[in-house]
Amino acid sequence: MTDRQTNFLLTDLYQLAMMQAYNEAGESATAVFEFFVRKLPEGRNFLVAAGLEQALSFLENLRPSDDDLAWLDQSGHFSRELIDQLRSFRFTGDVDAMVEGTVFFPDEPILRVTAPLPQAQYVETRLINLLHFQTLIASKAARMVLAAEGRMLVDFGLRRAHGAEAGLLAARASYIAGFAGSANVLAEREFGVPAFGTMAHSFVQAFDSEAAAFEAFAKARPENLVLLIDTYDTEAGARRVVEIAPKLRAMGITIRAVRLDSGDLGALAKSVRRILDAGGCGEVTIFASGGLDETEIARFLAMGAPIDGFGVGTSLTTSSDAPALDCAYKLQEYAGQARRKRSEGKATWPGRKQVWRRFDDAGRMAGDTVTTKGDPQGGTPLLEPVMRAGQRLSPAPSLSESRSHAAQAVASLPQALRGIEQAEPYKVEISASLRALADEVDRFIDRSAKRN
Repeated sequence: MTDRQTNFLLTDLYQLAMMQAYNEAGESATAVFEFFVRKLPEGRNFLVAAGLEQALSFLENLRPSDDDLAWLDQSGHFSRELIDQLRSFRFTGDVDAMVEGTVFFPDEPILRVTAPLPQAQYVETRLINLLHFQTLIASKAARMVLAAEGRMLVDFGLRRAHGAEAGLLAARASYIAGFAGSANVLAEREFGVPAFGTMAHSFVQAFDSEAAAFEAFAKARPENLVLLIDTYDTEAGARRVVEIAPKLRAMGITIRAVRLDSGDLGALAKSVRRILDAGGCGEVTIFASGGLDETEIARFLAMGAPIDGFGVGTSLTTSSDAPALDCAYKLQEYAGQARRKRSEGKATWPGRKQVWRRFDDAGRMAGDTVTTKGDPQGGTPLLEPVMRAGQRLSPAPSLSESRSHAAQAVASLPQALRGIEQAEPYKVEISASLRALADEVDRFIDRSAKRN
């Protein structure tokens, strides 16, 4: 079986069709494409860039296999000349990008590809696929982190993710955004995302009594012991924990937490807290799961529910309130001439760009400027060189470094943007030089149209 995640054929047909047409027309000069988001989803105040590591890995390792080329040949879709050219295909271009975990806004490019036109065109599909998904999930996760106000968050979303890769990358993206870890075991092996897990209701049901189930699980998994107490009656389950806690302590086993997964979680958390405290189990924390999102988390905290952590599944890995971003990867320059799209509602700003961010005296973000590359503005430039001639310029940052960067970036947001309610948009200015370039490109387009 082929590795579908890195297979050269994991692309749209029109990318290969355009490659053939470019080659036949002799169009292989340097092209510049940029990836950006056109607008924020409703209710959102910011986005968090993620997926760069997988994007760079894709570019570094991109090459068709003999099987890929044989299939293309027998498919009849493409010319023999294209297939022969693809035998030596490698990505040889440059990439500039925002560091993973960077907060960004509409019209701000988070990645720029500079490469021969056929190469830059071909990589569009998979780059969007990788950057869009992890950015979507990291942005959703960041809202949950803000809503949780320091409480533990764990990704429980693998089973309802839209496929295996989505579940795996969601664990990575949510960890960058501040989640404590994931239930996904492979995410720990692949990325070092801490794995967490408790028990299922089926485990409790498999024993003749709840107490027997708790004791059996405690003996098998004595470290970081979390017991699921709502299989039958949540308050009775809490009393059962109080009853067996002394016996487990005598064995050297400490109950770390109980998990609530159904019912009125806010009210149940309060009653369970009372039962645990009265029974001498004040050190046992309460972890909640079951259909949660940032709005529910914020509601529980507002009502004073004594919940110490949350497991979030479907709403995280599907970004259920906003399952897609209005994003694009567009040609901004070709053969030294700035280019732009002028389609109604989808016009682009032309040329190679840089995003400059200003901060106030307290270290909070005060405004961004999108401008042409080489036009310094006040503040800090956000796009950095990360790949030249198809090779990374430095080793990838560790996931903990990306996580720290994201935490600092979100902490620097203006206070109004840190809430989960929609706020006044953050100020992003388009520079005079970029507007002038757009006017120049428009004149070029109009002149060209008249000549033809």
